[in-house]
Amino acid sequence: MRLGNQLKKLREEQKMSQEEVATQVRVPIQNIHKWEDNKSYPDIQQLLNLSDIYGTTINEFIKNDATLQSRINIIEEEKEDDDELFHPGFYIGIGIMFLGTLLSLIIGNLTITMVTNIAGMLIACFYKGILKLLQDIKKDFYEQG
Repeated sequence: MRLGNQLKKLREEQKMSQEEVATQVRVPIQNIHKWEDNKSYPDIQQLLNLSDIYGTTINEFIKNDATLQSRINIIEEEKEDDDELFHPGFYIGIGIMFLGTLLSLIIGNLTITMVTNIAGMLIACFYKGILKLLQDIKKDFYEQG
């Protein structure tokens, strides 16, 4: 049984409205609609709150939803990929630093070297953080719509 169906069934067994659950979990009612319609999933803290409200465990939620299990597996695989030292951002950052150094040699302007080296280092160090931020913004945008 999908998580949304479980949540709806448990809510109805508790004789609670979606508004009451939304208030207790501290989320907009639209989130409850989306969760119960299997259009999105609550985050881990929200699952903890829901398990308290419905007197069940997160383990039961996960065990009964194969789709949620596969999403968790995908997240675990992505975490393994995050351990890579040389991700694309590293190469992009090094490339920008190299390009800046090359341009400063041609043009003779040290300001270009400093700016591009700083930009390159920031990209090399924070590439994954920047991607995560953009993904979170995109996710929030679609959840609001």
